Parts: sequence; structure tokens; C-alpha cells
Amino acid sequence: METELLRLSYSLDTIDTAVRSFWKTAGRYRVFAFSGDMGAGKTTFIHHLCDHLKVHDVVSSPTFALINEYHFAGTGGTDNMIFHMDWYRLRNSEEAFNAGMEDCVDQARTGNAFCLIEWPEKAKELLHAPYLWVSINVTSPTERDMSLTLIS
Repeated sequence: METELLRLSYSLDTIDTAVRSFWKTAGRYRVFAFSGDMGAGKTTFIHHLCDHLKVHDVVSSPTFALINEYHFAGTGGTDNMIFHMDWYRLRNSEEAFNAGMEDCVDQARTGNAFCLIEWPEKAKELLHAPYLWVSINVTSPTERDMSLTLIS
């Protein structure tokens, strides 16, 4: 079942406000599948989200590493882990499985991590409900529309 939870528009000038709205709605979920064309701003949004969460690590695109790991302090000072994954270079789900992507998703599903996945279409079979599908669409050179859909 799919349920739209949030729809918003933003620019680089308003992205931090969009991130706060996003996290207020989405923060209780653990797996986030970021979909959008090349240059839509998936990595940029994730970087601002990590800034909002006060991630301790350097946030960068995982295009070549495939998986970056970040940490931030949660409620009560607990250490929270984020797996930031980029599945763009993957050929199929088997390659994703062999690269350890499924392990990261499983850790998030058990509540021990968060997964922020760019290009989830490349290995959608690794995603198991519930997860959030985040669609980012370019509406102008400076504006983006985002929809956040719960897949349950």
C-alpha cells in the first residue's frame, strides 16, 4: 500500500526549511529511497538532512564508494548510524546483495541504523516495507518538488 505523507517545493534558499519539514514527518522511519533524475538534488538534500541531524562525519557522495557511514547523536545521546548508499553504478540486485547493501537495509529495518539510498530503482528488490519513497523532481533550474510516500 502507498500513502503520500508529504509534498513540498523548495529551492537552495529554502532547503533547510524543507529538511525540517521532511524530518518532522519522516524521522520515525528508517529506510529512505531517494529517486530523481541525475542532477535533481538527491545528494544535496541528503547533505542538508545530515547537517540538520548534526552528523559528526564528513558527508559526501557515495557514488564510487557505494556506501558511506555517518553518525549522529540521537535522543538521550545514543549513537545513531546512517548508511548513505548510491546504487547508480549497480547493474542488478545480485550485485547489490554481493556488495553488502542488503545487510545495511536489514540493520535499518531492525532499528539499528538509517538508510538513505540514492537510485533505489537499481535494486528495488532489496527494499521491504515499510520504507519511504522520496521523489525529487526538477521544476526549474532553482526549484524542486518533493513527494514523500510511505510504502507499507
